[in-house]
Amino acid sequence: MKIFSSKNIKELDKATCEAQNIDSLTLMERAANAVANEVAARFLPSRRIVAIAGPGNNGGDALAVCRLLAEQGFSNIEVFLFNVKGKLSDDCAEQKRRIAESKDIKFTEITASFYPPHLTEDDVIIDGLFGSGLREPLSGGFASVARLINESGAYVISIDIPSGLAGEWNAEFKHRDIVHASLTLTFQFPKLSFFFAEHADIIGEMKVLDINIDQKAMKSMPSNWLLIESRTVRPLLHPRPLFSGKRDFGSAMIFAGSLGMTGAAVLCARATLKCGAGLATVHAPRTAMTILQTAVPEAMFEPDRNDRIITDMSLHHTHQAVAAGPGIGTGEATINALESLLKTCKSPLVLDADALNCIAKRPALLSMIPPRSVITPHIGEFDRLFGEQSSSEQRLKKAIEMARHYNIVIVLKSHYTMIVRPTGKVYFNSTGNPGMATAGAGDVLTGVIAAFMSQGFQPEHAATIGVFVHGLAGDIASEEIGEYGVVASDIADRLGRAIKAIIDRSV
Repeated sequence: MKIFSSKNIKELDKATCEAQNIDSLTLMERAANAVANEVAARFLPSRRIVAIAGPGNNGGDALAVCRLLAEQGFSNIEVFLFNVKGKLSDDCAEQKRRIAESKDIKFTEITASFYPPHLTEDDVIIDGLFGSGLREPLSGGFASVARLINESGAYVISIDIPSGLAGEWNAEFKHRDIVHASLTLTFQFPKLSFFFAEHADIIGEMKVLDINIDQKAMKSMPSNWLLIESRTVRPLLHPRPLFSGKRDFGSAMIFAGSLGMTGAAVLCARATLKCGAGLATVHAPRTAMTILQTAVPEAMFEPDRNDRIITDMSLHHTHQAVAAGPGIGTGEATINALESLLKTCKSPLVLDADALNCIAKRPALLSMIPPRSVITPHIGEFDRLFGEQSSSEQRLKKAIEMARHYNIVIVLKSHYTMIVRPTGKVYFNSTGNPGMATAGAGDVLTGVIAAFMSQGFQPEHAATIGVFVHGLAGDIASEEIGEYGVVASDIADRLGRAIKAIIDRSV
């Protein structure tokens, strides 16, 4: 699914009207019907509904929603339309005319002074003050209205986007001056700003409503932001040929583990094999041999000359994928070994965890990372590599810059993990859950991506498939065990089931 900018959304609305031979008011009615039906499905008709509408089309949406709710039997509806400049959009003006005909709605148009209504936690507020086209932060009276809504304790439903939040970038916006929704009902696709952690309490629950935006227009309109879904991944996965051998699915070399961190190597190796790599070899300290050969007997073991840490990352055979980092530590000898690998390996690598921390301790190594390698930092690892960032929005901007500069794929882990390609395209993952916030989950992801690279997928595709499959395995585990009980090995053990679900179209 493509994610479009506010400017593109206006163009898509216009293209839809032209393609379907309808006017913008008809499209507004379609959107309002979708919202009204969702509200009616969640609340009894006796519930008090208070709509706060602005002068634009988002306000027109709110007016139409209230009229439609009244037609469905809601009997306690109050509407406040803010028209302080005396200028409504054409469609909002028409919705005002239509709602004025309803005797079941208490309607107030605000043109000057405003006496705030009494709002309680038992109310449902329909937020239609401003839409995704907002360019400047709310100020003055509008900011005060946003705060009034937030302080009411009421259940707040924002139409398309919470008022005061821009569709894309919000670095200069103040959270207190943005409506905090309990539920955001957005149209056709989520907005870019919905994917940033600092906006989670603003968005609340999010549901996408299909309003039949023209498919041809969406397909032809370019976008650098995309949401990964099963239909994105499914075409890349195929049933295996009958006449297959293990070498048809590649060999993965994994540099992982140190004294006390052998579990990271175990998890990574298990995930690599569970996602279909034909062969997996783990290079780890000598003392890890018994643990690894017992926990993952399917993997081969290559001992380092050191008993406690990895001091050598030489490649003695040809491998289709090479991963480094889980549990290796950041000692000087290990950093030297990693530097040697970066200098000698010409193929893309998968670098995670301590490999990234090693690079952060010796920043010159960044420029040695082979082109199109995949790095998989969490927030802390990213900031150690590229400098402290004030928000996830700023972190994404930095990731886009760094992916292009170093010609690498950056998998920035979060609730909506972001796969940032050197081209500037960003893929947001739609799978995963809070139960995956557990030690070792990242080591599993490293193995998953390495597995797909070993099978011949390009690094960009391996990262995209890998993140989705990893998250889906976590979702399966959470469904079976509950979020509190999920551990990394549960995720690894369900990777095969996740891949099967995608191929079988059961997700």
